[in-house]
Amino acid sequence: MALVAVSVINVALTAIGESLDASSGGLQWVISGYALAFGMLLVPAGRAGDATGRRRMLVIGIGIFTLGSLLSGFAPSVEILNLSRILQGIGSGLLNPQTVGLIQQHFRGQDRARAFALLATTVAVATAVGPVIGGLLIQVLGPDQGWRWMFFMNVPIGVLAIAGALRYLPDDRALRTGKADLDPVGTILLSFAILLIMLPFLERGVSTLVWLAFPLGLLLVGAWWAWEQRYKNKGRPPMVDPAIFSNKAFRNGILIVSVYFLGSTSIWIIVPLYLQMHLDHTAFEASLLGLPSAMAAAVSSQIAGRYVLTLGRRMVIIGFAVAFVGLLGTALLAGPVESGAVSFWILAVPLTLMGLSNGMTISPNQTLTLNSVDPRYGGVAGGILQLGQRVGAALGTAMIPGIIFSLTEAGTEWLEAFTIALVFIMVLTLAAMGVSVLDRAREKSQPGAT
Repeated sequence: MALVAVSVINVALTAIGESLDASSGGLQWVISGYALAFGMLLVPAGRAGDATGRRRMLVIGIGIFTLGSLLSGFAPSVEILNLSRILQGIGSGLLNPQTVGLIQQHFRGQDRARAFALLATTVAVATAVGPVIGGLLIQVLGPDQGWRWMFFMNVPIGVLAIAGALRYLPDDRALRTGKADLDPVGTILLSFAILLIMLPFLERGVSTLVWLAFPLGLLLVGAWWAWEQRYKNKGRPPMVDPAIFSNKAFRNGILIVSVYFLGSTSIWIIVPLYLQMHLDHTAFEASLLGLPSAMAAAVSSQIAGRYVLTLGRRMVIIGFAVAFVGLLGTALLAGPVESGAVSFWILAVPLTLMGLSNGMTISPNQTLTLNSVDPRYGGVAGGILQLGQRVGAALGTAMIPGIIFSLTEAGTEWLEAFTIALVFIMVLTLAAMGVSVLDRAREKSQPGAT
């Protein structure tokens, strides 16, 4: 449900802009406001789930997300829509770390790899189904009502999800005794640090003074780190035990996924924008273009889940190489597509390679990164890993569409702006591959490594 909410919005931006007379900055907030709220809560929510019960936090998150969906569907203006999307993001931030924590808690070894692979397949299917349903709703109900029903459809799903969680997930509150210490000061410091770091990238077009928030956010990260050390030294459980970052595999995994998500998630925003705003294709056509990619991710994640513990980082490195080829192919085909020499459907070929690469990188990286973490801290570790994904995605979905909007508004041709954005994503993919190569060297130095 939460994943559909992320993927479905990509094909709805044009319809939302027309229906609510929204500016490009307002449309960016439809995406980035959700990602910001999501990212701010991932680590605190993971800690809260570990300390007070993961099922309870999951149910609360689903409830808040469902309410945000309902309000989004009724939104009379882009401002109200963005506030409702932030509420959705809060719900997603609460529920997502619990899924990783539950997998960490109940599975080990190859079973855990298969569980993460199944989660990745779910992500891929949601990514595929969301845009197609969204495009179909806009096609059938029209631009104004179609995007509203993208949000309304989450309401019955949310109710069923709550019922399913209460029925099938074990109540783990009994495992926690005494009053939970949730480190409120640490929670506030980290949340505001994330807000300040991400804010300049989300507020495109306002005063340059907003960039002062970035160094202030970095200072708050330092203050948070010092607080966590002090909290631990006093014998109290910090929100995040600083010792977790002494694990090199964990640090590298966070860096890999953060850099990759900085670029890769934006491809599914800029391609629909290019097709709809510039080439005048429908939202439904744009959504169908990504369907083979999502199906390829669903298949490759299952295969990768079987072999990731054998191949280790080699699996991730190969995945990034496939992603680079897909991005290069998309850039090379954009010109012939624009000129009419070939159909826009040809873009599905290189974009399918992007799907294959996602199955070979995201879930395997998650498995390899979390394998070295104590399952008792699965929620907070998963929250940190997802925070890296969300911060990277939020910055990327603000920056890379922002590059296209800024260039086109300054008079640059759409094709040139689109190609520049793709090159930027390619550079980030190579950077993530470079970190993976370095971590492969660490992996080879371990006893018994192959």
